[in-house]
Amino acid sequence: MSAAGTKTFAAVDLGASSGRVMTGRVGPDTLRLTETHRFPNRPVHLPEGLRWDILGLYGGVLDGLRAAGPVDSLGIDSWAVDYGLLAADGSLLGNPVHYRDRRTEGVPEQVWATVPPDDLYRATGIQYAPFNTLYQLVAAQGTPQLTAARHLLLIPDLIAYWLTGEQGTELTNASTTQLIDAHTGDWNRPLADRLGIDLALFAPLRRPGDPAGTLLPAVQERTGLPGPVPVTAVGSHDTASAVAAVPAGRRERFAYLCTGTWSLAGLELDAPVTTEASRAANFTNELGIDGTVRFLRNIMGLWLLQECMRTWELTDVTPLLADAARMPALRYVVDAAAPEFLAPGDMPGRIAAACRGADGPVPRAPGEITRCVLDSLALAHRRAIREAQHLADREVDVVHLVGGGARNALLCQLTADACGVPVVAGPAEAAALGNVLVQARAHGLSGDLASTRELIAHTQSLTRYDPSGDPTAWEAAARRTEDARPLPA
Repeated sequence: MSAAGTKTFAAVDLGASSGRVMTGRVGPDTLRLTETHRFPNRPVHLPEGLRWDILGLYGGVLDGLRAAGPVDSLGIDSWAVDYGLLAADGSLLGNPVHYRDRRTEGVPEQVWATVPPDDLYRATGIQYAPFNTLYQLVAAQGTPQLTAARHLLLIPDLIAYWLTGEQGTELTNASTTQLIDAHTGDWNRPLADRLGIDLALFAPLRRPGDPAGTLLPAVQERTGLPGPVPVTAVGSHDTASAVAAVPAGRRERFAYLCTGTWSLAGLELDAPVTTEASRAANFTNELGIDGTVRFLRNIMGLWLLQECMRTWELTDVTPLLADAARMPALRYVVDAAAPEFLAPGDMPGRIAAACRGADGPVPRAPGEITRCVLDSLALAHRRAIREAQHLADREVDVVHLVGGGARNALLCQLTADACGVPVVAGPAEAAALGNVLVQARAHGLSGDLASTRELIAHTQSLTRYDPSGDPTAWEAAARRTEDARPLPA
């Protein structure tokens, strides 16, 4: 199947705007990643709300596995929090609801009436986000679908179930539901009971590296893969896989930025930080590979630019970035974490309105708005990384920027300038690489987490950006975007 000393693994990597199947060939000094198939992920607006086209995604996965050819294992990662509901016979009860759907409006306040926000944070360590699975399940209470459901599978676990016929709940993704105790790594049953959430819906927990079944004969026939083909649990939350692929040295004091539709900025810790100060700063403690904790803040990320391009009906970002590079620095800035940017639709108009509401100059041309987005993201990165260091009492000397944003040289340089420390950009395909390397470890290749990171550092293309420019200009701009909105008391 593979050359002596190497094995081949398929990584199914589902993002909010596209999915792909990658193959990785791994050996003692080898790590080569190839994209075999990419397919769109287009959410669908139905009369009842915004839904994922999960059947289209599954079809894309099967097509990708057919294109991948023989593999020694496959693993699946995706975005977090969303899920599919299954009937007693395992059939899907409707398309999964999209986390940007409006059904959770007003639900957090309903939850806090039963479990105050500070109690909720101490119990789970998870930041406030209106789309967390906990709020989605409370919003769904009493609906025909949830009433009929006998099983609940998070998105990557749902795909794995269709491939293997076996159900499980992978831990790194489960931790984003706001139903896991970050200290114990197990379900927080008292919390679920207080909110009327039935944890029996969830399949047993799995951890990265655990076996997750074998491809069903019908799937093998559809994909043409010679069997048996094991499915291996990976860091099924794509951020967990991406952080596993951060090419940090063994003694490096680093922060990470996982960039794409979202920016996830934070630190890798050995234990969660569940202080009141951490809650007030809206930092989350998601579980990672090998018992680590991903202490991070969610930032809107390149979603802002993606939505602008959708409005402008543009597909090529290169001319926009060239225009943005010629624009004056920090003239237009907004709070990139503001909730008014969460929903789809007319992002340029909302950015202009935010600038106008702050009594600042208003960007109008696409190049001006693009520069506003990138400057604002760099400021949000700066704030998150500085606050993470303070809250965790951990200093950093370098920021590792991984994911799709690593290809955006302007964003990387602006982030280095804003943070005042070097940025090492790459790999861009961090989630797929982390997915592959967890499989490789489970199948006898590679060593501990530090060893897998060394392999990435030695085999992947990385670019260093040193800070430049005037730090006082960034400090002044940061003061303009300070978020004064209080979190729940």
